[in-house]
Amino acid sequence: MSHSMSGHSRRDFLRYTGLAGTAAAFSVTLGACGGPASTNSTGNPTGSLTAVIGYGNNQTWDPLQTASAFSMAAILHTYESLVEGDPITRDPFPGLAKALPADLSGTSLKFELRDGAKWHDGTPVTADDVVFTYNRVLDPQEKVLVHSFFADWLQEVRKTGENSVEFVLKHPFPYALQRIQSAKICPKHVFEGKWADAAGGKVVGSGPYKVVEQAPLSYTRFEKFPDYNGSRPAAYQTMLWKSIVDAAPRVAAISGANPEAQIVENIPAANADQLRKAGRTVEFADGGNNLFLMFNTAHPPFDKKLVRQALHYAIDKQKMIQIGLQGAGTAATSFINPKLPASQPAANDFTYNPDKARQLLQQAGVSGLAVTLSTTNTSLVSECVKVIKEGWDAIGVTTTLDSQDTKALFSKLDSGKDFQVVATTNNPLQFGNDPDLLTRYYYSSTSVQMNTYARWSGPEAQALLQLQDQAAAETDETRRKQLTKQLLDMISEHAVIYPVVFTQLGTAWDARHISGVRAQGYPGIYLNQAKPA
Repeated sequence: MSHSMSGHSRRDFLRYTGLAGTAAAFSVTLGACGGPASTNSTGNPTGSLTAVIGYGNNQTWDPLQTASAFSMAAILHTYESLVEGDPITRDPFPGLAKALPADLSGTSLKFELRDGAKWHDGTPVTADDVVFTYNRVLDPQEKVLVHSFFADWLQEVRKTGENSVEFVLKHPFPYALQRIQSAKICPKHVFEGKWADAAGGKVVGSGPYKVVEQAPLSYTRFEKFPDYNGSRPAAYQTMLWKSIVDAAPRVAAISGANPEAQIVENIPAANADQLRKAGRTVEFADGGNNLFLMFNTAHPPFDKKLVRQALHYAIDKQKMIQIGLQGAGTAATSFINPKLPASQPAANDFTYNPDKARQLLQQAGVSGLAVTLSTTNTSLVSECVKVIKEGWDAIGVTTTLDSQDTKALFSKLDSGKDFQVVATTNNPLQFGNDPDLLTRYYYSSTSVQMNTYARWSGPEAQALLQLQDQAAAETDETRRKQLTKQLLDMISEHAVIYPVVFTQLGTAWDARHISGVRAQGYPGIYLNQAKPA
């Protein structure tokens, strides 16, 4: 599962994503019973599509709260933002807005709504819906997941007419059209005072598809929304998205002469060749998915940046990519994946250098160090952390691996239990790809990871946050890039929360039956440009 923890407590986070037991409360409002009705064989001419997602569909469906990979992918097809974006580049195009504002250099952005836009229940979309949505986004008491993506730069959204709004900015913000993509507009008449319905799986959007059936931990069924009049109408009459968390049955769904699914995401690298031999297209995309280390700076000697740097230099990343990621990955030579346009090389690239690691420990006055590395127990993490242990043991750091499931590990962190170092995975790219979002996801004044878990504060932490704010507000592109480079250097110097490797994500599809799809570097699929081949 993919998750974000910036801007609210981890406990809230577990509540949002359903890990804290809300799965049981997931209401199937549309009466799903038994298995999905039989669909015709692949590529049938009536325009039905079967897809497989490698994550559960039983976590929250609240568009402003969810970090669930399944829900977020489905929401891209059922709800709209004022500004939508290309699923890979995030290049903006009008969603519910009629057009994009031409000038981003000031502190006002004006939007008119698309003529004739309707909610799935037939009600017209109005400016009141936009204001309702953004009031919730900006209210710190609501603690919505996307709050931290807007709080720094957006003052308010106000109604200027029945179908027009104005964004009032705190300062010019060059990434505004990218950020607006992460706030899906929700219907006031459906969800006012009833956000629990959204969390429980009720979907009423304005997008090209509507959800007609939900079977928790099994499938979600969609139908074309006939009243949708935006730029990317549904190409399929019906879609069936199956939730299959285990890799083997997921791969089986796209295997063989007549596969049951036309597209399957989260394909392990180890299965790529077998699927290609069977005639499937398999592509891997670079993204934000990373295995990172998080140090408890309140636990000596991890309060010393030289110790943190040393432990990064002691890891053989190339070996980790070969063994843990089956070749589908990239070494973290910067905080942002070097394969992404937003990245720049960092001052410390942490290329494997055991001698340098030993020197840095010596310089820090640390010897005979014993580390307990707390890890999550997914197969990817389990394979990768073996390489970390091997590297640390080799420089004389006695390493014990303590593996547990995600919920158990973060429950411990939440309760304030002491720890030394954590290794786990995360992927901020599903929320956006601008450099400010990718760093602020981990480092911000409200970030649980930085403040509650890593316990990093003081002048050095404050200097980093100030530089981040300065870069985000800089309207001159050249200067902004320089400030972002300084920020990436500073993050690499402190290495409090820092990636080790970035993993690629694989998607497989049957090109005989579907076209207009691409692999993406974050979980899920995007079918708003897909059509039968």
